[in-house]
Amino acid sequence: MSELPDRLSTDPRSPYYNAEVLSRDVGIRFKGVEKNNVEEYCVSEGWVRVTAGSSKDRYGNPLTIKLTGPVEPYFRDEQ
Repeated sequence: MSELPDRLSTDPRSPYYNAEVLSRDVGIRFKGVEKNNVEEYCVSEGWVRVTAGSSKDRYGNPLTIKLTGPVEPYFRDEQ
């Protein structure tokens, strides 16, 4: 599998979670800057969800912020 999906999440409870794709080293460029704290992305809608520091919600999950802009996912091992 050499193509990344349009939408991908790191949360196993999400319908967009894909362990096979995540087993490879996926990188995200957001607005031309490398991001390491992306929880979920959508290329066609142009947004990423990033963790908001170390804050947690009432269920113990990290709080996320949705940022809009151009998203470029890639496999780090294919550079």
